[in-house]
Amino acid sequence: MSALLETRGLSLGYGGQLVMRDVNLSVMRGEIVTIVGPNGSGKSSLIRACIGALKPAKGQITRMSGLKIGYVPQTLAIDSTLPLTVARFLGLPRRISARRAEAVLAEAGVPGLGNRQMRDLSGGQFQRVLLARALLDAPDLLVLDEPTQGLDQPGSAAFYQQIENVRQQTGCAVLMVSHDLHVVMAASDRVLCVNGHICCEGTPEIVASAPEYRALFGTGTRGALALYRHEHSHSHGPACEDDHGHDHGHHGNEAAE
Repeated sequence: MSALLETRGLSLGYGGQLVMRDVNLSVMRGEIVTIVGPNGSGKSSLIRACIGALKPAKGQITRMSGLKIGYVPQTLAIDSTLPLTVARFLGLPRRISARRAEAVLAEAGVPGLGNRQMRDLSGGQFQRVLLARALLDAPDLLVLDEPTQGLDQPGSAAFYQQIENVRQQTGCAVLMVSHDLHVVMAASDRVLCVNGHICCEGTPEIVASAPEYRALFGTGTRGALALYRHEHSHSHGPACEDDHGHDHGHHGNEAAE
C-alpha cells in the first residue's frame, strides 16, 4: 500500500541553520502517527514542511496525487471585538451551507454551536471548531500541531478521543505533534520521537521503552501508558501516575515552538 505522505532524507532550516536533518517519514491511510520531542526539537517545522508551508533545505516530500489535507493549528487569534458566529467562521473564505456547517460541527463533537459567537467559546470548544473547519473538505490526512495547547488534562484526553472517533468514522490518517505524552502514547499507532532528527520510532510501547526516549522524557510515561490503556474505555484519561504514585500528567510539557 502506498503512503499518503512520505519524506526522504528531509532536512529543514531557517537562514542556513538546520533544525531537522535526514528525516524519513511515511503516513499510511487510516493510521495515527504522533511526533513528540522537547521544545526546539523541530516538530512544528516538520509539520509545516508536510503541509507545504516550509520549503525543505534538502531531501524530498512526496504526497499522494490529489491528497486532501486538513490542518488544525495550535490556536488562531481572532479579534474579540469582531462579531463572528461559528457558522460564519466556518464559511470563510468561501460560503458553506448551514447543513454542511452543522455536519462538520457534529463530526468534531460540538453539534449545535453554529449560532454561538467565536469569542464566547471555551478553549475546548474553540479547538473543536478549528477541527470542524479542517474537516470541511473531507481530508485524507488530518494534520494537527499541538492542538491541545492550553487545555487541561481531561479536555486534552477528550479532544484526542474525538480525533480517534473522526479517524474511525472517516478513515482519514492523522499526523500530529503533541506534548501530552501520557495521552498521545496511548492514542497513536506509531510514535516518532525527534530532537533535530528521529531519535526513535515505532509503536508506543517500543518508543516508551527506548533509551533515547527515556533520556528525553524519563520513565514516568511508561507507567502512565499502562494505566491509560487499562482505563481506555473511559472518555477521559485518568490522572497519570507512575509506579511510585508520582504525577506525570504534564511530564515533558513544553512551550510551543
